[in-house]
Amino acid sequence: MLQLNQISLRRGDRLLFTNASLQAHFGQRLGVTGANGSGKSSLFDAILGRLEVDEGAILLDPEYRIAHVGQESPASEQPALDFVLDGDTELRALQATLQQNAASPTEEHHAAWAQLEAIDGYTAESRAARLLHGLGFEQAVLQQPVNAFSGGWRMRLNLAQALMCRSDLLLLDEPTNHLDLPTILWLESWLNRYPGILLLISHDRDFLDGVCTRIVQLEHQQATVYNGNYSQFEKVRGEQLAQQQALYVKQQREISHIRSYVERFRYKASKARQAQSRLKMLDRMTQIAPAHVDSQFHFSIPTPEKQPQHLLQLTDVVAGYAGKPPVLTSVNLHLAAGDRLGLLGVNGAGKSTLVKALANGSTVLQGERVIHRDTRIGYFTQHQLDLLQPELSPLQHIQVQHPQVREQELRNYLGGFGFSSDRIFDPVAPFSGGEKARLVLALIIHQRPNLLLLDEPTNHLDLEMRQALSMALVEYEGALVLISHDRHLLRMVCDELVIVHDGEAEVFNESLDEYSAWLARREDSSTSTIAEQTSTGKSPGRREIRQQEAQRRAELKPLSDHVRKLERDMTAIRGQLHALEQQLADENLYRDGSRKTELTGLVKTQAGQKAMLEKLEWDWLEASEALEGKHGKN
Repeated sequence: MLQLNQISLRRGDRLLFTNASLQAHFGQRLGVTGANGSGKSSLFDAILGRLEVDEGAILLDPEYRIAHVGQESPASEQPALDFVLDGDTELRALQATLQQNAASPTEEHHAAWAQLEAIDGYTAESRAARLLHGLGFEQAVLQQPVNAFSGGWRMRLNLAQALMCRSDLLLLDEPTNHLDLPTILWLESWLNRYPGILLLISHDRDFLDGVCTRIVQLEHQQATVYNGNYSQFEKVRGEQLAQQQALYVKQQREISHIRSYVERFRYKASKARQAQSRLKMLDRMTQIAPAHVDSQFHFSIPTPEKQPQHLLQLTDVVAGYAGKPPVLTSVNLHLAAGDRLGLLGVNGAGKSTLVKALANGSTVLQGERVIHRDTRIGYFTQHQLDLLQPELSPLQHIQVQHPQVREQELRNYLGGFGFSSDRIFDPVAPFSGGEKARLVLALIIHQRPNLLLLDEPTNHLDLEMRQALSMALVEYEGALVLISHDRHLLRMVCDELVIVHDGEAEVFNESLDEYSAWLARREDSSTSTIAEQTSTGKSPGRREIRQQEAQRRAELKPLSDHVRKLERDMTAIRGQLHALEQQLADENLYRDGSRKTELTGLVKTQAGQKAMLEKLEWDWLEASEALEGKHGKN
């Protein structure tokens, strides 16, 4: 058990949180949320013993093994597989014991052999290889040195090493930052099988929903624990804030009434004592803080000045980089006003290459790129954070773009992106990744594009900014192409999905929620293909594989469409039943004899709707089983 007993923690002069208490047991997975700077990472440092708490105590069994992901990028000549195996320190200690005086085994050696078998040490390499495969590493690269990988892949190696540890407590701080969506789905599945205590910091609400059983919210220097996943936390917290706001409004009315009484009678002799009594009441009254439910981020994307119907088109495009094999072939993509595309695919499949072809044609090797003369593109990519002028402030950056706009108007605009009156004048050099990303987004949006190309815009953004961006994109009147591993963002703002794989980009005819099943089928298909090659020596071509995938989708589409229609019908009837229950909760309906006919009609309607819902639920169950059975056969 992990126990925090009324701990308080400071960083310098700033109090992060005070009197924080919680208990976590084996099998519990806690999501730690809160605004940037609220103390999430500092809490992890305190648990790891890197920081001393100012008050209280952190209680943890000293024999517990703690695993966490190193934030520094590893650099060594050690093979990737060996680096991951180092995560199991007991395994490495036993191997070292067995290597010592191996020619003349001792009693210690025999005990080490027994313990190695007890911890399943003989399968360690295969388990490490499976971890690396799940995190996107091909079998061919497992023996490559760590320093041969890029920074993002090295961070995946750090994560694999932490997962390899047979830990009792696992601390993960933003583990999805360097992962693509398929890998995030794999990690989500792995963490759901983790038997120990998990503490997870993440700004990905779908990931928190899929993994966590409790939420720890750090806010206003307090730590509050909620049962359930992130969506359940949001619902409960919203209800609490609504109740708090109602109490606050009520209290303000009472305070106003008391103050009015005091002002009227404090100088009248006959009422002076009562007035003084009410003043004391005001002093003793517990002040209920107003519910600050509004985010600090509040912005919208201006309506484009011009909105041509046909914005941009790629015809028979081969995309890639000079001197290297093509990344994508036969790309045909037409973007029209109002289109909202989400790009799916593993890292390295060519999503960013496709967006660059759209943005400026820099990756177009062959084919045709046609752009309308009135198309104005807003292109966000991570490298643009490095293009900011370090010595300039946020205000100066936007003034360079729009020198004719009044300073106050620009300051108000930047305030919507969280740049306060003092931060707006600071040079951007020491800004965090999240602050730089917000500034780049602000600069792009202010140019009023009619086509937004966003390549992983949420990587450094916290939950509040992600939600604000989602809402702004929902209201955006232009066209959009989005690469993101944030499923909530994709689900909210994209009307159509395009999957990039095997050198092609094609429409994904299934829903985002079915993407994981598609990946699983693809994994099974790859395994079957390898088996077929082994047995027959014949390798199916890329065209044949694509035809097989298209056939599978065509077979599954009627069933999946039927399941989705039943789900929509059930949602509609549940809404109608909720409205009927509210009507039937009216006490006057039962007291007023003249409304007996109305009451009878409502009860009959309710019974009919319940019967219909029950039938739909049975139909949905049968259809879902049929779909799952079809998935299994395919």
